Order: sequence, then C-alpha cells, then structure tokens
Amino acid sequence: MEKKVITVTSPLLPSLDDFIPYLQDIWNRKWLTNNGHYHQELEKALAEYLEVPYVSLFTNGTLPLMCALQALRITGEVITTPYSFVATTHSLWWNGIKPVFVDIDPVTCNIDPGKIEAAITPRTTAIMPVHVYGRPCDTKRIQEIADKYGLKVIYDAAHAFGVKVNGKSILTAGDMSTLSFHATKVYNTIEGGALVCHDERMKKRIDYLKNFGFAGETEIIAPGINGKIDEIRSAYGLLNLKQVDAAIIARHQVAIKYREALRGIEGISYMEDTSGVRHNYSYFPIFVNTEKYGMTRDELYFKMKEHNVLGRRYFYPLISDFSTYRGAESARLENLPIAHKVADSVICLPMFHDLAENDIATVIDEIRK
Repeated sequence: MEKKVITVTSPLLPSLDDFIPYLQDIWNRKWLTNNGHYHQELEKALAEYLEVPYVSLFTNGTLPLMCALQALRITGEVITTPYSFVATTHSLWWNGIKPVFVDIDPVTCNIDPGKIEAAITPRTTAIMPVHVYGRPCDTKRIQEIADKYGLKVIYDAAHAFGVKVNGKSILTAGDMSTLSFHATKVYNTIEGGALVCHDERMKKRIDYLKNFGFAGETEIIAPGINGKIDEIRSAYGLLNLKQVDAAIIARHQVAIKYREALRGIEGISYMEDTSGVRHNYSYFPIFVNTEKYGMTRDELYFKMKEHNVLGRRYFYPLISDFSTYRGAESARLENLPIAHKVADSVICLPMFHDLAENDIATVIDEIRK
C-alpha cells in the first residue's frame, strides 16, 4: 500500500451540492464571462468582507500587479523585495520597469523600511512591498518615505487575504493592493485575483485596462489586456467566502499545535503572532540554524520529502538570483545578506484548514528525528 503524501497545502473547496445550483443558474443565464451576474456579486461581497471601497476581480493574481503599474502610470525604477514569488518582480519587467532590490527585516521577512531611502534615485517612481506570509509590512514607515519623495506604493498582498492591523484591513494601505486567489491560497477561486483601489475613478480605469481598454462597444481608451474572471469561478468564490473565516480559525489551530510541538527543538525557529494583528495563517515557515540543529535546511527538506512530507522552500532562490535579475547592481549578494540568510534557512511546513492531527504529528516527528 502506497504511503500517504502530506502536501504543503490543500484547497478550500465549496460543497459540490451547494455549487450545483449556481452552475444551473449560470447555464440558464447563458452568460459565462464579461462582467456577469456572479462577477458583480463577488466584487461587492469581497469589498464588504475585506472592508475596502473598491475591488476589481482578475483571472489570476499576476495581472492585477501588471495593471496596477499601468493604472498608476509607473515608469523608471521601483524599489521592491527579493524575497517573494517571482510574479512580484516579473510584473515590473513586463512593464519595462527596473526593479531595485533592498534587503529584508530578519523578523518579519518583509522589506526593511530602513534600507529603502538609500535605494531611491531620481528615476524611482514607486515602492512595491510584499506582505510576506501575510504578515503586515511596516506600512506607516513606508508611507512616510513615499510621501517624502513623492512615490506611489503598490502592495503585493497575495498572502494577506483578510489580514487586519488593530481592526483595520491591511488592504487600505498604500495606493493599491493586489490579491491572489490561486488554489493554494487561504481563499481561492481556483485561479483568480483582485486589485484593491480607493476611488471610483481609478476603479473605472482598472476595469477598462482589464477588458482590452473598451469604454463602450466601439471605443477603446487604452491599450488594455484581457484580465477578466468568468462566472463559474466567481460563483465558486462566493461560496468559498462563506467558509473562509472557519478555515482561518482551523489554520490557527494548526499553527498553535506546530508551535507547541516545535518549542524547545534547538536550531528550529518560527514566527509568533504579532499583537494587534488578525493573521490568516497562510503559511507556517520554520528556519533551520545548521550549527544548532545539526543538519542543513536542505538536508531536512529532502529527508522530509523522502518520507512523504512535502514542505516548500518559500522563498528560495531569491528573485534576485534568477538569471533575468542577477546582473542588477541591487541584486549583489553583499546588498542582500539577510534575505540570503533567510532564503537559505526556510521551510514552509504543510498548512491548511483540514490538516489532520496525525499528519501534524508526522510532520513534527520528521523534524524531531
């Protein structure tokens, strides 16, 4: 009998019985895409849930980043983090913008605000931070820097669905925030994403950009792209929105169990909750100190894999190490020592809403051995 594989994540799925009536209604309407009924309903429901004024839905989480840069007319250089998924920086490249990497904070793994000012040049037009693992950036300090130098701020909030600081949505920070609704995320629409903005005029511009630039049947006002999400995934998203809070509570319980079990294992560290933050427990990263643990991160990672426990080295390698970007001055190793240290020590453990107790025990056993 084949041994069970414990995956790093598992999707939040709506009940099939609940989904079928939505599908029947879509079949009856015969309107599958192009701002249909469920698309409109999901935008409204998400804006209400996330406590933001405007949400524009997209077919994935990368296109909102690309469209945010277009909508704000960003050019030249953008300061960003090397410690993220590659889509963050790819969105800059696709817009002909030069990414400028700065190092990260060793505690939060987010961009270090103390390093941003030194990276600003006359060509800098924006900052693109990432709420890594859904943990909030220091938005106050970042905004102070942006205001001082007249820069825009676009937050990659792909991991930060539902995250709040002192009761306020993290998505209200900056000029725009983007979300990913990929199947691996806390909340998913199978594939999907969203762009959050703060005024009606900008929402209209974003909606033009994601629909080829159409402002009417025969009028094109901008060179837009096709970023629309369909009715089926929109309906799926409406159902998942009803159960995401319960899923976050369940993820929290997994995090509590991990912390209790890992406490005291020399050479293994992890992140604690931050006071005043409503976390979504999208990831559970651990960090391996080779000298204290007696094994390198990669040795532990591959040992776990051999025993069917699939962690992920999020985020390794750094974006700045990939061939497209490694030639940049800001990508030099000596400029990013903390990011390299973190990337070389991290493993994200299996984390999802219905991770079984015995599977948690198996993961811990692999780390203890």
